[in-house]
Amino acid sequence: MTSMDDPANDLPDEVQCHQDKTPEELIRTHQAGLWRYLRMLGCDASMADDLTQEAFLKVLRRDGFTQHSDLATAAYLRRTAHNLLVSMHRKGGRKRTSYTSDPLDEIWDRWAGRDLTGDFAVDCLRECMQALTERAQMALRMRFGDEASRSSIAEALDITEHGARNLMQRAKQQLRDCVQQRLNERNSNDDGNE
Repeated sequence: MTSMDDPANDLPDEVQCHQDKTPEELIRTHQAGLWRYLRMLGCDASMADDLTQEAFLKVLRRDGFTQHSDLATAAYLRRTAHNLLVSMHRKGGRKRTSYTSDPLDEIWDRWAGRDLTGDFAVDCLRECMQALTERAQMALRMRFGDEASRSSIAEALDITEHGARNLMQRAKQQLRDCVQQRLNERNSNDDGNE
């Protein structure tokens, strides 16, 4: 992740925890998932760090905050972070954000499910990436890791630009299908264990 390894150490003394978990436990449980959610909203790593910290401080300083469940707390933290992001955009002169949080919350819930951190989905993506051919892996790493152009990818793979586009489209679809299948399997296993 980033520089926010243990933000609980930076909590002001006046922060009181009004739920079953201590502030440190609350942060440890929800930090990674909240940070990834903010990245999904388009924040860079630094902004996600700042907004994650601000969201925790805002929630922990709130009188009467009660943690009903981890899922409810995660949703509340996401809503708080989203509102902080919207406020930041307004202060910066932007009139409106490009996304509302409701469809993104739905996507996040479908992607991360009961996994508050999103670690399972990231692990699935890594495993599914390994299942792709070397050429497909290279093309995707160049495109999304190095931000290489399609022509650069085509040249590196000794194929046409059209061939590079088709290769990346097929690879992305394979990743999407593979990850979705693994998430569905986990969710059906979770449902059977309840």
